[in-house]
Amino acid sequence: MARPAYELIREAAAGSAEGRLHFGQVVGLMVVAGVDSYVVDYRSRRTTYYPRGAAPLDLALDVPDIPISEEFDVDALRAAIAGAQRNQVMYPQFKRLSMLAGCVGYTVWITGRHVTYYGRRGETHVEQFPD
Repeated sequence: MARPAYELIREAAAGSAEGRLHFGQVVGLMVVAGVDSYVVDYRSRRTTYYPRGAAPLDLALDVPDIPISEEFDVDALRAAIAGAQRNQVMYPQFKRLSMLAGCVGYTVWITGRHVTYYGRRGETHVEQFPD
């Protein structure tokens, strides 16, 4: 029997937060759960998941107790992303590195296969999923 979408989402969120699951594994669980996208907001300390045909699921997000940098440093952000794609940077460290790079949050577009990262002044950086 298929597992409920919210159960899979919670499993992915917990595994990622604990550094047990890398980004590719999280995306795989989101696909199985039928999630089109999810939004991470470091400032509100929330992540909202949007499964097809179901109400959004809003979960608390543990973020490092550091200020988000004022400047949006795309090179530093790309370095954090590259480390995550190589499974060298797990989510607890990624949150810290991306916040230090001036990222206030991001949207993961599962069906669109990319992530849009946001800076304080509306800057964006779009990163395609690796093949």
